[in-house]
Amino acid sequence: MTKKTGTFIALTGLAALTMHIINRVEFSLSTVNNTLSNPNNKYYEWRFGKIRYTQKGTGTPLLLLHDLTAGSSSYEFSKIIDELAEDHEVFAIDLLGYGLSDKPNITYTSYLYVQSIVDFIKNVIGRKTSILATGDSASVAVMSAHNDGEMIDRLVLINPQSLCQMNRIPSKRTKLLKLLIDTPVLGTFVYNMLTTKEAFRRSFAEKYFYNPGMVSENILDAYREASHQPDCTAKYSFASYMGRYMNTNILHALKQIDHSIYIIYGTEKKDNQPAIDSYISYNPSIEAFPISYTRQYPHLEKSKAVLEQLEILL
Repeated sequence: MTKKTGTFIALTGLAALTMHIINRVEFSLSTVNNTLSNPNNKYYEWRFGKIRYTQKGTGTPLLLLHDLTAGSSSYEFSKIIDELAEDHEVFAIDLLGYGLSDKPNITYTSYLYVQSIVDFIKNVIGRKTSILATGDSASVAVMSAHNDGEMIDRLVLINPQSLCQMNRIPSKRTKLLKLLIDTPVLGTFVYNMLTTKEAFRRSFAEKYFYNPGMVSENILDAYREASHQPDCTAKYSFASYMGRYMNTNILHALKQIDHSIYIIYGTEKKDNQPAIDSYISYNPSIEAFPISYTRQYPHLEKSKAVLEQLEILL
């Protein structure tokens, strides 16, 4: 072994050790506040892992599906769930790979989530259920209604992902990105750099909220914790998301289903109006309702306005 080779190996080992230490510190700091804890947590034993959910209220069933971005969880509905539970039996779940649900090392796809949602409605709720879904999970709601329409009532979609974006399949570049994030130590380090509290602060200020002043520390803590709970396994769903494995073409399903479909959208989200118009062009029965001066998460930013709309739609 030459001196240069030995030096290279030593430096590589030191870099790996440093990244490992940083990773462990980041996971410890991210979960210290225990923001996602809830005495009403329940778990559905599904075939690929336990799915965490909470159940509140009485009335017609309503299932809440959070977005699929990093840090997403049922916390997303924390500002509207109590009011919804006054008229509905509300089920808020952490999809597999998110929040406090299990996070197995698998490739996460929209079809996996459709299966889990259909099974959850049949085995836990047991009645015809309406779905309120956000962002990328809107495709899961639409496909669930298409696959098992008798168990699904109304669909309310908050800022659904554009149909054009959903049609994009994994490419060589996105497959390599998934492979990188899945890699031990280095991939975990990259993931941790993308899911720091400051990274979420930027995302909320630039993409998720219209008014950055509405972003509370509690929201940031919840997203940071959800993206690191319980440890590095939290990165697997993110890797599939970045690899486009959660994308699916829903055009056929959107045309075929005859359920009542409503879209609630933020007026200030970039390129949102063309995306909403494309949904309506494929299914003219869809009705869309704007929430002024909001972006991706109006139910977190202007919860009262969203609740007023939901009271009419549901």
